[in-house]
Amino acid sequence: MKLWLTTAIALVVFTGCASRTQNIQLQNKNARQALLIQQQQAQIDALQAKIDAKAKAKVRQSAMPKAPKKNVKLKKVEDNNYSSGYMYPGEKKKKPIKVAQATTSTSSSMDKAECIAMIGADKFEKYTQMFGSEAASIKRCTMLKAMKQ
Repeated sequence: MKLWLTTAIALVVFTGCASRTQNIQLQNKNARQALLIQQQQAQIDALQAKIDAKAKAKVRQSAMPKAPKKNVKLKKVEDNNYSSGYMYPGEKKKKPIKVAQATTSTSSSMDKAECIAMIGADKFEKYTQMFGSEAASIKRCTMLKAMKQ
């Protein structure tokens, strides 16, 4: 019975101490969390104050600009009063330049011998194959002769 009594007393003492240490640990943990929350709230308040200050700075309006000193009277514009003399007063009417017609001294009828003498037999054959007939080759020779002059 003595044994039972001592174990019961020891259990009561130990359980009381254990619950106290747990209680103290929880209180310390809660205190740390409360301190952390207070610090974070202080930082949030500081950032909110900065945001509010920037918003107020953007809301500020500058003074209205002063009216011009010179009184300008606007002219009434009509869309049917167009004239080139009014729109372009400095521009004078230019007289058209007459271009003299160039007279061609080449005869319209060039023969095969003249064409071969002018461009050569191998080119004449090449033009004949390319254009399909001797008449087209002769036209080509006539055009080349006109370009040279």
